[in-house]
Amino acid sequence: MKKWLASLMTLFLLLGVLSACGPKESSSGETGNNGSKETKPEKLVIWEDKDKGAGLKPAIEKFEKKYGIKVEYKEMPMLDQQDKLRLDGPAGKGPDVITTPHDRVGPLVTEGLIAPLDISSDVTGKFTDSSIAALTFKGKLYGLPKSTETPVFIYNKKFMKKAPETLDEVYKMAKGNNSGAQYGFLANWTDFYFAYGIIAGYGGYVFKDNNGTLDPKDVGLNNEGAVKGLDFITKWYKEGLFPKGVVGEKAGQTIDGLFTEGKVASLMNGPWSFQPYKDAKVDIGIAPMPKLPNGEYVKTFIGVKGWNVSSFSKNKKWATKLVEFITNEESAKIRFEKTQEIPPVKSLMNDPIIADNEGAKAVAIQSERGIPMPNIPEMAEVWKPVANALQLAATGKQSSNKALDDAVKSIKENIEAKHSGK
Repeated sequence: MKKWLASLMTLFLLLGVLSACGPKESSSGETGNNGSKETKPEKLVIWEDKDKGAGLKPAIEKFEKKYGIKVEYKEMPMLDQQDKLRLDGPAGKGPDVITTPHDRVGPLVTEGLIAPLDISSDVTGKFTDSSIAALTFKGKLYGLPKSTETPVFIYNKKFMKKAPETLDEVYKMAKGNNSGAQYGFLANWTDFYFAYGIIAGYGGYVFKDNNGTLDPKDVGLNNEGAVKGLDFITKWYKEGLFPKGVVGEKAGQTIDGLFTEGKVASLMNGPWSFQPYKDAKVDIGIAPMPKLPNGEYVKTFIGVKGWNVSSFSKNKKWATKLVEFITNEESAKIRFEKTQEIPPVKSLMNDPIIADNEGAKAVAIQSERGIPMPNIPEMAEVWKPVANALQLAATGKQSSNKALDDAVKSIKENIEAKHSGK
């Protein structure tokens, strides 16, 4: 009997020791999904975009207060951060978190510069599906959304009382008296970023999307729908509805100039143009893009800016927690108030701060209708050939079919030459 009691006491003591050694979160660290413990750091470093720190600072202050971790942020142009991380990361001088446009995700992952995030569906489900898809590469999530942007329909209220429902209405007006304007509508459709919405609305695509994975071997920019889309675009040029200067690299500047001079009734442009137009004293209205003649929505490219965790960070779990915190509903709302960057947070779409803001609401709605710009490295081979095709077709030097066939041939050859070994 005594031996049995002694054995039982020994067992209880052993269980107590094992329980004490088991995984649990404490003030000095955090336990991961595999039970491993990451020591709580004294400091985390985050790189923010230039002139956007005002939108980040309130979230940082609350994070510091809640977790007792100092967060240091440095402003740097987004497009410079990849090059800087490539040097500073391996040297141990880099940040824990960076911000980058989603189309850089593929190249960043391929170079081994950013890490996949282990984030629950409860968190990712708070964002629009398209914004999460934009930051996903080969089935893994590499960031959380910071803001979204896409081209929309902007009009001068001097010439238009409200936005038309269809581009057919816009076309008829442009063919008529333009409501007193010199031009009824302008769009930089020899720039693939703007033209894609039309091409995609008719059925074209860049790379085939196979359940979230893009296939760079399947290019859909010369299929029947893509050709119809380009035919719609070239009609505006051939019929003289767009001036000759709206072709090539300076087309955007030409359009902006004509619009701010009060010579254009409406145009297609992104949220970055709202304030400059207002500063030029143009009374603008903003709406999602009108429907295409085929009844489909214009499927514009969506650009998503995200927060990403550096592969070189020694505090990935805490860096991920920081990313979750600075993108939550409260932080996203404050960021919008400070920077006017539109957060793709579902709960904020109906919040008065978005719903009562004409520009933000238009971008939010159009973003739901659009398609994330491809984020795989092969996308680098698409821009120039398609830009050439758009210009050749718009100026009447080639048919839409011929121009797109040649562009797709060049794209496939360049992908094979530069990416076949990856």
